[in-house]
Amino acid sequence: MKGEPVQEFFSIGEVCELTDLRPHVLRYWESQFRFLSPAKNRSGNRVYQRREVELIQLVKQLLYGEKYTIDGARQKIDEYRRNGSLKVVAREALGVEVFAELERELDHVSRVLDGSAPVPAPESESPGA
Repeated sequence: MKGEPVQEFFSIGEVCELTDLRPHVLRYWESQFRFLSPAKNRSGNRVYQRREVELIQLVKQLLYGEKYTIDGARQKIDEYRRNGSLKVVAREALGVEVFAELERELDHVSRVLDGSAPVPAPESESPGA
């Protein structure tokens, strides 16, 4: 059995959904971190690669989680780059976010099951599904 294809390119909307960030934050970070420079498609829309999404998540973790300043986050990322650990650390940052999201979802399911949260309305299926 084949696995699902791995998505390599993401729109700004998809990156916002994956990272829980707003588009203006991503655009600002592009001006502050030279390694965040997504390509643009023929329509002029930003197209992020998977590695850029990992780096965005690392920046988010450094700024919001570890409370670094923009300059401090830049220096920390340069340090990771110099010692060869940037790719691993960026992947770990994305993994931390995935686990945090799973934890939030499991907590919500638990609250629904014990009656302390309302049961969500079923999503309507799109035609042809």
